[in-house]
Amino acid sequence: MTPPTLRWGILGTSFISDVVARAVAASPGSRIQAVFGRDPSRLAAFAARHSVPTQHASVAALLADPSVDVIYVGLPSHAHASAVALAVRAGKKAVLSEKALATTLADARAMTASARAAGDVFLLEGLMYLSHPVMDALVTVLAEGRLGRVRAVSGYYAADIAAKANPRGRGTIYNLGCYPVSLLHLVLESAFGGPAAWTGRRTVLGHGALATSEDGVTYARDAALTVSFHEVGVLATIQSSDSFGNDFGFTIQGDRASLTFVTNPWLPPTGDSVFRIKTYKGGAVETVTVSGGGMDAFGHQVKRVEDCVAAGLTEAPRPSPSWDNSVEIMGLLTEWEEDIFARHGEKIQVHSAGLE
Repeated sequence: MTPPTLRWGILGTSFISDVVARAVAASPGSRIQAVFGRDPSRLAAFAARHSVPTQHASVAALLADPSVDVIYVGLPSHAHASAVALAVRAGKKAVLSEKALATTLADARAMTASARAAGDVFLLEGLMYLSHPVMDALVTVLAEGRLGRVRAVSGYYAADIAAKANPRGRGTIYNLGCYPVSLLHLVLESAFGGPAAWTGRRTVLGHGALATSEDGVTYARDAALTVSFHEVGVLATIQSSDSFGNDFGFTIQGDRASLTFVTNPWLPPTGDSVFRIKTYKGGAVETVTVSGGGMDAFGHQVKRVEDCVAAGLTEAPRPSPSWDNSVEIMGLLTEWEEDIFARHGEKIQVHSAGLE
């Protein structure tokens, strides 16, 4: 039997909500039913662009809408925790919450705990690239040990998007750094067969430049991370910036071979995604090409939600993040930020958005 079409409710009318709305509209298994926005003119414009039949002026009204099956939380990161709590409390609606899951570890734990307590609510963090088939191919390479024992990982992501981001969302670490950190998490889990590599002893060193918004919010603008995972002997370096550029890089170094992404791992194209494996002895290079099947990462994420809801799941299968995975990723993001602020002699001021 063909599963019923999922009806989506979109919280927020930002740039990222536009991107996700296009992916939802492009899927034969989904359609956009409703949208919430605080600004009436932006709300009306969004609804017109995406042919959304219902507009809501409050989060509560959209969550109570009986014609909505899936909630997409496209609000700024600091508002995710409150929105997800309300969505879970509303019950019987699947929830896709944009990355980063939150801006504090306490909020991330509370979000997943509320979903776990509900017992029958699907929740997924919107690290959309992890739904793309190129990640399945990467996991296979690592699980088969084709690189040998993984010894080092390096990644960077830079994009000039700060002007589009709410500073209360805490800057580059949560805007962009969450991508290489979450991919590092998948690499360690796949290479070492479980969570112990990530949850064991580690040393974190964070460096970065801080910026302060006009309303007095201080956040990391450019950030670098070095982390040593002592249990498995892996050294990782991560860098991110949302104040300049448009570039990426991600390399995994094993003791037998290295793997480098040629295409952007965090924005896989609708066409082919490519990574290369270089063997040290002899210098042989293998190119691995994975088709996107005509969908980008957001399209695959929508399909992942559809499949999980149809199967009655509460968590998505790997490579998508489980609830515990999302909390583990948030743990390193917050450690990174804390170390940067400590080096500047600054105290982190967290701003949470209450939506009730």
